[in-house]
Amino acid sequence: MLYSETELKKRLKSGCPVFYFYASDEALVRSAAAKAEKFLSEEAPDTTTLDGPTPSVEDIVLAAGTISFFGGRRLVMLPLIRPSAYSDKDLQELCDTLSDTENAAFVLTSLLEEKYGKIKPGKREQKLIAACEKLGYCVQIAKPGRAALQEMARTWAGEYHTTFAPGAEAALLDRCGDDQFLLQNEIAKLAALSGYTTITTQMIQQLGTVTLDADTFDMVKLVAAGNTRQALAKLQTLLELQNEPILITGALIGNYLDIYRAFLAKKSRRPLADLAKDFKYTGKWNYRLGNADQTAARFQRGQIEESLRILQKLDLDLKGSRLDAPLLMQKAICELSLARSRA
Repeated sequence: MLYSETELKKRLKSGCPVFYFYASDEALVRSAAAKAEKFLSEEAPDTTTLDGPTPSVEDIVLAAGTISFFGGRRLVMLPLIRPSAYSDKDLQELCDTLSDTENAAFVLTSLLEEKYGKIKPGKREQKLIAACEKLGYCVQIAKPGRAALQEMARTWAGEYHTTFAPGAEAALLDRCGDDQFLLQNEIAKLAALSGYTTITTQMIQQLGTVTLDADTFDMVKLVAAGNTRQALAKLQTLLELQNEPILITGALIGNYLDIYRAFLAKKSRRPLADLAKDFKYTGKWNYRLGNADQTAARFQRGQIEESLRILQKLDLDLKGSRLDAPLLMQKAICELSLARSRA
């Protein structure tokens, strides 16, 4: 079952004894658990939190079985519990405790591994999920799409009485991907930089998360658009930030390989999910390959292959030449722009 805000409120009001939230992103389960805790703590003010990943069954039994000082049920929080780390015997005892206790309400969360955009619970995860589904509200929380993330970003900025300039939240997502903790942290910094007024794209470039992959891909997009001067300026900024030339070159090679793979996938009419699986992309592959797919539309196959040869030579030159590294890189950017302009 997938998470529903409406269904959660309904179950909370009905006196449901068990709430189990699992996802591949900690921010997702933490947010849902916080909502459940806020509501349940009003009727069960005695709260015990047993930190994961494997609180002992004895501690869980003790927390759940203790009579509440204030009367009513106790609330037992089990954040980031890891079913796979329990023995079969202990996991069964945990499931039995959840079903046998009448004096407590439980809120459990777990992080489960995601592969190629899907969560695939293991044997022990499936056992706990099945037990919680019988007892209460057990749901997988899916990652929000890009539009939902932009809306969340605007909401978080609003908490600081701050807004985004048109297109700024999209620029922030391009740099941070779908990591919600990173997004929230960046928004807090950017809100302060803006004086709690309006976050602009320029501010994001100035203070926002600087990742070599993101910044070098910005260079690639500038080259693809024929903006050689801006691409060279971006390179200069990366060098002034003390990024090693070989690392910058490695990131550029990775960007062009992404574009080449996306280009071939489109030609063969294969979805990006297959591409991610074939080349073992993990994490934010959908953003990474989505950007590569859009940029690949600006290239012909021969142009991408020539670009990779230029970057291979740059890599060799940086490792074996006595020439100034920044000059070698500037020369390579100009060659990449020429390769892009050739039919």
